Amino acid sequence: MPSWVSDAWREYSKRFPRNPSIELIELATARRGRNADISRLVESEGDKLLAAIPDHAVAVALDERGEAWSTKTLAEHVRGWMAGGQDVYFMIGGPDGLSSACIRRADKRWSIGPLTLPHPLVRVILVEQLYRALMVVGNHPYHRA
Repeated sequence: MPSWVSDAWREYSKRFPRNPSIELIELATARRGRNADISRLVESEGDKLLAAIPDHAVAVALDERGEAWSTKTLAEHVRGWMAGGQDVYFMIGGPDGLSSACIRRADKRWSIGPLTLPHPLVRVILVEQLYRALMVVGNHPYHRA
């Protein structure tokens, strides 16, 4: 990832309280050559992604066909997950998206908007919005809507 992505992730993640904490698990995407079988690569990436998610965890797929959540809606989800003591894993697919197995495994499908965004930017938006949702839950002035 470009340094600005790592810097942004670090900046927001260090603001998170001890509980709930946030952790980034990066999985390498498969190399895409001229004659690559994209569907096979997406399925292979999906298998690796699913292997990283415990069975008991809540899985949220970032998916363009998912539900659009407002910050308030995200905060309500975060509040519920925290109250239930649930571990939540957010799945960001590779350049060709998430596998059908990842979509089936997802407990929630969240669209962060109708635009096509580069994956590094999605990571930054995700961490900022999770931080913002935590601030809404805690009535912190960071979120001024």
